[in-house]
Amino acid sequence: MADLNEIYNSRLLELAAHIPHSARLSAPDATVSAHSKLCGSTVSIDLNMREGAVTGYGQSVKACLLGQAACAIVGEHIIGATAAELRDVAGAMRRMLKENGPPPGGRFADLELLEPVRHYKARHGSVMLVFDALERAVDQIEAKRAVGANAATA
Repeated sequence: MADLNEIYNSRLLELAAHIPHSARLSAPDATVSAHSKLCGSTVSIDLNMREGAVTGYGQSVKACLLGQAACAIVGEHIIGATAAELRDVAGAMRRMLKENGPPPGGRFADLELLEPVRHYKARHGSVMLVFDALERAVDQIEAKRAVGANAATA
């Protein structure tokens, strides 16, 4: 089992102190909040996407160090990510935490820093908040666009 010092390290403290995209968007395509009843953490995100890729991102993070670090890593790498990449990284994080899967790769490879959290089930919810919110936001955007496309062809 990972030592708590391995989890709460100086790199995560640094990430949590400098969360990118902390300003909310004025005209988001989707806004979603995710809340953990277990720890009380809340993450709210705004997302803009054009042609299937993230063009704008804003977040408000009221979470523990681990949730803040996850949000910081996502915020650092999200612009340009596709809907498929966002779904893939969310799935990879779930597998990493719950099934001892490998950490995400690609643009979100820095999430490997959170791998020791897998040994602390009570912390999984806070780490996953940003990914839960992202998946719901992408779903909302795609549903709106599907409705708009259907209306345009009717």
